[in-house]
Amino acid sequence: MINITVLRDRRDKICGLKVVGHAEFDIEGQDIVCSAVSAIVQTAILGLTDVIGIRPHYSQDKGMIDLEISSELLQTKSNEISIVTETTLLGLKSIELGYSEYITIEERKVE
Repeated sequence: MINITVLRDRRDKICGLKVVGHAEFDIEGQDIVCSAVSAIVQTAILGLTDVIGIRPHYSQDKGMIDLEISSELLQTKSNEISIVTETTLLGLKSIELGYSEYITIEERKVE
C-alpha cells in the first residue's frame, strides 16, 4: 500500500508531502498505481523547482518521496506554491478514489 501524508501549516498551506510504500497493484515495472503517484509527485517537484524557481528540500528512494517546503518559501511564493501543491493533492486524491485499496492519503496539521 502507498501511504501519503500531506502536512499543512497553521495557515492551512501544504508544507510537506511524504509518500511511502508500494501499491502492489501489479508487478514492479508494470504497476500503474505506483507509476501514477510517482509521476504526479515528481511533476510537482519539477513545477516547484523549474516553473516557480524555488528550491524545496526533497529526497527520494525506492518506495519513498519526502518533500518539505520551508515557511520562508511559503511566505515569499505562497500563491504559486499552493497552486502546484493543491493541484498535486487533487491528482493524488483522484487516484485514491479509483484505487483506494492501494493508496491512502492523510492530511495533518504541523506547527
